[in-house]
Amino acid sequence: MRVYKFEELISWQKSKILTVEVYKDFLKHKDFGFRDQIMRASVSVMNNIAEGFERSTNKDFKHFLFIAKGSAGEVRSMLYVALEVKYINEQRFKELYNLTVEISKLLSNFIKKL
Repeated sequence: MRVYKFEELISWQKSKILTVEVYKDFLKHKDFGFRDQIMRASVSVMNNIAEGFERSTNKDFKHFLFIAKGSAGEVRSMLYVALEVKYINEQRFKELYNLTVEISKLLSNFIKKL
């Protein structure tokens, strides 16, 4: 199956969901440093997938997918802090954590195929 737009990529679709959910959870949060960092990291996942897709070579695309995977790890890491300091509850942590793991797996598989 040929993909013509990055919006068709499941990894991008899932990372958009992650970004929207992170924004919903933290947009009005008063810890501005934490809020801004987790929001930037979540946006970085979807934007690096998109930017890499729009590049002309698989090598470039792969590079951006590695960056996106790193950003997914950053979000996952920050979720631990959010849980520990009670910014989110255990259930919300699990939901967002599982989504980041799913995205990371999708990106790993995609990288291997390239």
